[in-house]
Amino acid sequence: MKARLGIMVLIALAGMNLSAQVKGKPSGAEFMRQAFAAWNTHDPDKVVSFYMDNVVYEDVVYGAVNRGSAELRKFAAGFFEAVPDLKVEVISASAHNGHGAMEWVLSGTDKGLYKTGKKFSVRGASVFEMRGGKCSTNKDFYDLATIMRQLGVLPPEKAG
Repeated sequence: MKARLGIMVLIALAGMNLSAQVKGKPSGAEFMRQAFAAWNTHDPDKVVSFYMDNVVYEDVVYGAVNRGSAELRKFAAGFFEAVPDLKVEVISASAHNGHGAMEWVLSGTDKGLYKTGKKFSVRGASVFEMRGGKCSTNKDFYDLATIMRQLGVLPPEKAG
């Protein structure tokens, strides 16, 4: 299911050099806040507006790659349907010369990933590149087993 692919968020967009602004664009930190606000509004068009038209958005965990705005828009819409209360919170971020990394927490209620109706929360990280004030590549990393355990799809970890 495409919604399962690319759980993150989904996500890292702040690869601008934090010490400089691109003409008419916010600094990296402000851009990141705006980008995450877009994911949290559940509006696929708003999300896509932060990415280049030829973006490569990769969910490393699933080995899935979304290429271009149309695929990213479809992914975002499917994910918002599967997790209607999706929320992404930035924990930390750094960016320099168009390259960056971000740590985040993704949470929500599973209505379409595994259709359990249960809540989940997972920490993850994104590595990204920026060109011309937009995200050109994004690679998301997170622990899918953590999500699956919280949803009851995998048994809990045994105490050891």
